[in-house]
Amino acid sequence: MKFGIDRLLEDHRLSAPLAGRRLALLAHPASVTADLSHSLDAIAAHGGLKLCAAFGPQHGLRGDKQDNMVESPDFVDPVHGIPVFSLYGALRHPSAAMMEPFDVLLVDLQDLGCRVYTYLTTLRYVLEAAAAHGKKVIVLDRPNPAGRPVEGLSLRSGWQSFVGAGPLPMRHGLTLGEMGRWFIAQLRLDVDYEVIAMEGWRPDAPPGHGWPLGERSWVNPSPNVPGLSMARCYPGTVMLEGTTLSEGRGTTRPLELFGAPGLDAGRLLAGMRALAPEWLAGCRLRPCWFEPTFHKHAGRLCSGLQIHVDDPGYDHARFRPWRLMALVFKALRAQQPDEPLWRDFVYEYETGRLAIDLINGGPQLREWVDDPTATPGDLDALAAPDEAAWRAAREPHLLYR
Repeated sequence: MKFGIDRLLEDHRLSAPLAGRRLALLAHPASVTADLSHSLDAIAAHGGLKLCAAFGPQHGLRGDKQDNMVESPDFVDPVHGIPVFSLYGALRHPSAAMMEPFDVLLVDLQDLGCRVYTYLTTLRYVLEAAAAHGKKVIVLDRPNPAGRPVEGLSLRSGWQSFVGAGPLPMRHGLTLGEMGRWFIAQLRLDVDYEVIAMEGWRPDAPPGHGWPLGERSWVNPSPNVPGLSMARCYPGTVMLEGTTLSEGRGTTRPLELFGAPGLDAGRLLAGMRALAPEWLAGCRLRPCWFEPTFHKHAGRLCSGLQIHVDDPGYDHARFRPWRLMALVFKALRAQQPDEPLWRDFVYEYETGRLAIDLINGGPQLREWVDDPTATPGDLDALAAPDEAAWRAAREPHLLYR
């Protein structure tokens, strides 16, 4: 198969309309061609394309910022001599000065298919800026490694944030190019927009179910995304960022395992099976021990569980990571009702609202966990209408059938 960047560079019919136009590129470390050349270098080396500026999202163009809320500065690229503007520094929205050096913005970002992953929000912001300044945006499309499944509550009115760009569920099932089409329709933007689509992407085909296993190398789009397993788990395990449980940052399996000092992993797993055994389907859970080298519980031995989605036990259609992690919280709350679970700290520069609520786009998930009378069926009753509504809403914007 071919990604959008490869089609642009190989097909003269796609690159010729850009001849003589000033180009900018929004990219990160996973913005690579089939031969693993970075898109910045590949575009700069293309004789018919004129690269004048670049942008980096959260974690930076080089992906060097390990943790969340670590800003990147603007700089001049030492190889190509062009300005590189940070969209996770002093500003999140592109300024007028940032929009001036180019005519066309190429967006080549590997997304994870989850509302909380901030490259989605950055796409919204650059589309809004392009509409305001009369610039063209071309998304060089890449796979959604989580595939097409939809899961989770939709973001509620008034809960928009840098981890919540619009009223969509946690797992949205769109590529970045398709999401741009939805943003434009949702926000009624008047912007010149184009998607250079992939060739041969089959999101329902095993074993990748979204990611072309055996065809393309995995490059971390951000430092704690070491592979496909994390991408599959992330729409659930990202909620751990709003809790006192370690999400495995500071280990080699971030956001695939979780735990805490003193946690009884066997008891937790038994409680989960008693509450909603069907929510454990599609994966395998293994009790484990780990000691984070940084971040939550650094240097302390943690007991927890690892989610395995990389063996024959994985069932793409049945695996529901958002419900799985909701079940973790529910079982833990039932077993340890007085233990602090929700982490109260400044999350993505938001104050006055709990991180778990920002992540979920409202308080419903937390309230369900904390209500001892609420059942798994109650959460299903909340989420299922949102999921059905989103499947219908996204339908006109699908590019790959």
